[in-house]
Amino acid sequence: STKINFSIPKNEYVSLRVYDILGREVKVLVNGSLTVGEYEVNFDASGLASGMYYYSLRAGEFVNVKKMVLVK
Repeated sequence: STKINFSIPKNEYVSLRVYDILGREVKVLVNGSLTVGEYEVNFDASGLASGMYYYSLRAGEFVNVKKMVLVK
């Protein structure tokens, strides 16, 4: 497992999702309205295979996609 940290500057609907290399959604970590602040979300990848994954953070009009490598 790993932790994903993020902060939001105003109250927003936030979506944090993890996708495999083919673009299939494998986990939804956050899906709802959050208040201003800093957040830490635990990502438990115990049921996933080793490989490359992407996570997408959407908050209002802000979108950020980052890649991560899962090694078991």
